This record gives sequence, structure tokens and C-alpha cells, in this order.
Amino acid sequence: MANDGAERTESATPRRRQKERDKGNIAKSKDLMSAVTITIGIVMLFVLSGWIMNRMTVAMYQAFTNLNPISYNPNEFIGIIAPYIKLLAQAVLPFFCSVFILTAVAIRMQVGQIFALEKIKPKFDNISPKKWVDGLKRLLNPFEPQKLMELAKSLLKVIIVGACGYSVVHARLDDMYALLGADPNVVFHVIGSILAQMFLNMCLAMLIIGFLDLKFQTYQFEKSIKMTKQEVKDEMKDTEGDPKIKGKIRAFGMKLLQQKMMAAVPTADVVVTNPTHYAVALKYDRSVQPAPYVVAKGADFIAFKIREIAQNNNIPIVENRLVARTLYNLVEIGGIIPSEMFQTVAEILAYVYNKNKR
Repeated sequence: MANDGAERTESATPRRRQKERDKGNIAKSKDLMSAVTITIGIVMLFVLSGWIMNRMTVAMYQAFTNLNPISYNPNEFIGIIAPYIKLLAQAVLPFFCSVFILTAVAIRMQVGQIFALEKIKPKFDNISPKKWVDGLKRLLNPFEPQKLMELAKSLLKVIIVGACGYSVVHARLDDMYALLGADPNVVFHVIGSILAQMFLNMCLAMLIIGFLDLKFQTYQFEKSIKMTKQEVKDEMKDTEGDPKIKGKIRAFGMKLLQQKMMAAVPTADVVVTNPTHYAVALKYDRSVQPAPYVVAKGADFIAFKIREIAQNNNIPIVENRLVARTLYNLVEIGGIIPSEMFQTVAEILAYVYNKNKR
């Protein structure tokens, strides 16, 4: 294509953005989505921990009090485990459902409403032998720049998140040493607070990394959809129409308007001229307008044609430079004359009517 070598310096137009969105191409961050999902999972685990422990406790109590190995019948296996499956489902289903719904809402807030059929269409180019060979080469090449970059990013994220978790454990080492020989309730309470603070720090670190990655992905996406000046011009032509065609349509419309205007000149009561540069045809009909109105006007060649049609149809022509110029500049075709010109135009019409009577 001719535009391939051109420099892409223009921001993408709304139409280009919509096309990319229809294809499913948007700025999104996998790191942010992962961080949000993990954070939601940990929060919901803490929120529903009481309910989960209660259901698990009930299941264990029933197992230890009701199950008797002596009276166990293999043929009734399904009936025996059914109550425990129900208790397990009551314990974990609220957790998984809430995580799924909240994660879907979070993803929707990031990417908005999008439904791209093109993303699910089968791409047969991807199963060609050449694609397989290229993919295998990239997979077996440990020094590919993109792969090294992703590896470096992953290691950096692991180090940062791990350091945030380790900082909590290191700060609470004295509390952990003091748990030796302590009451189990105290041990669980302290360990729980350490884990909560550790998970909080790690989640915050992952969210911050995710937001930074989203900014980077947005920058990369905006860069990838930039357009050349020629592409912007071509899109404007497609959207608004070719200027040459629009010019022809406009010229055709003006021609029709002039024809209609010239056809109205024989119905005028008087034509006021400049005498050569401007010509304005006036008519006074109370059933149409409450005051005299302009049925035709023009300058230079059109003014000449108006005068010619008026002469051929015995329409009076009155020379008045000021009135002709003023009406031409202020009044559109079909519009009534300004109120401040009523007296002047009335005198012209009176002169024409008296002349016709004579």
C-alpha cells in the first residue's frame, strides 16, 4: 500500500477507534485483570470465611458422628456422600459465584461493552505449516527480544510482590517467635493478622503494577492505531463524501435554485437595479406575505438575466442603487423587505402602479 511507508503522526479518529473496537482490539492489561481477580478472591475469602468454616464444621461433625464403617454398604455410596456434597457446595459456591460476578463487573468497567464476533471466527492461517514452524522457532529461541522482555517483567513483578509480602513477615518476626508454647487461639489470631496484612500489601502491589501496565498498554495501543495524514483524508472522504462530488452536487443545487428563481421573475411587480451589478425582483401579494418580498435576486451575469427576463415579460425596471444593493445583501429569496425600507419600496411600487394605469 502507498501509506505503508508514510509516517503515522495523526491520532486515531473516532471512526478508526470504533472499527478497532468492533474487531475486539482495545487497550487492556492482563496484569490488572489478574490482580483484580486475586484481590477479589482474597477479600471474599475473608468475608465468607465464617460461613465456609461453619459448613465445613457441620460436615466434619456429621462425618465423625454418623458414619459407621461396620454398617457401611458400598451400594449406598451415593446416598452416603450426598449430604456432604451438599454441605461442600453450600460452603464454596457462594465464594466462587461472588468472585465470578465481581470479577466480571471489574472487567466490564475496564473494557466497557464490547462484543467482537471477529475474535471467535476461526483463522485458518494460524494452522498453516508456516505458522507452526514460526511459532516453534519462537518457542525454542530463548533469546527472542520479546520473550526476554516478558521474562524480565515477570521476574520484576515476582520480586516486587514477594518483597511486599516478606516485609510484613520480617516486621512481625518477634510476634512469631513469641507464639512458641502460646495458646492455640492466640496463635491462630496472630498468624491470621500476619497473613491478612501480607495479602493486603501483596494485593496493593499487584494492583499498582496492573495500573502501570494498563497505562503502558494504552500507550502502545494508541501508538499502534495512529494514522497517516493520507488515511485521515481518505476517511473524511468516505465519511463526508468526496469534495469534488460534493461540489458538483452543490453546483447542481444552485442551478436548480437559479432556474426556479428565474421562473419567478415574470410574476414580479418590479425589478430594482443598480443599474448593472445588482438586480432584485419584488412582488407584493397579501395572500402570500404581509409585505413586499423578494422573488429573485442576483449580481453581474444573473442580474443581467433577471433584467432580460423582466424586459421580455414587460416587468417594470426601476433604477435605485441604494435599494438594490441593500435588498441584495439583507434579504434572502422569499423573504420580506426590512421594515425600515417599507416607505421607500412603497414609493417604488406606487410609481409602478400609477405608470401601469396610465
